[in-house]
Parts: sequence; C-alpha cells; structure tokens
Amino acid sequence: MSSSKPMPLTAPSPWWKHGHVWLVIAGPAIVVVASFITFYLAASGQDPVLDEDYYRKGVEINKTLQDNPASLAPAKEARNHAATGVKSPR
Repeated sequence: MSSSKPMPLTAPSPWWKHGHVWLVIAGPAIVVVASFITFYLAASGQDPVLDEDYYRKGVEINKTLQDNPASLAPAKEARNHAATGVKSPR
C-alpha cells in the first residue's frame, strides 16, 4: 500500500473572482442598460405632428400625378414587367 499525504485544504476564492460568474451576469446587465437607453430615446424624442390638412394635400398630390401620367411611366413599366415577365418595347 502506498501512503499518500492528505492534500492541504485551500480556502475557496470569492465569487467575484470567477470569470464565468461575470459571463452569466453580463448578459442581463447589458439588456438592462439597453432598455434604459431605449426608454431615454423614446421619451426624449418627439413624434412628428400630423398636418391638419393631410387629406387635402394628399388629394392635391394625386391630382398632379394624374395630370402628368408620364411621370409614373417607369413605375408602371416596372410593375407590369414584374407581373408578366415580358419586357416592354422601347
């Protein structure tokens, strides 16, 4: 039989000296900080005020687009090409 000396007991190190503990704590801490930043951005920024005459201005824009159909030609051509797959002659 071999005789072995008992290993001396060492005092356990404090929890904050273990790297994996900080890895576990870092995830939720980052989320908390990000939530405060998001709240600050949401609370400090103002939403744009909708113009009182938004409907009238939209109708006027539609009228100007209908008066000049050539301005919509590239959009219509691209839409038709995407739907049919046939290129229009130029």
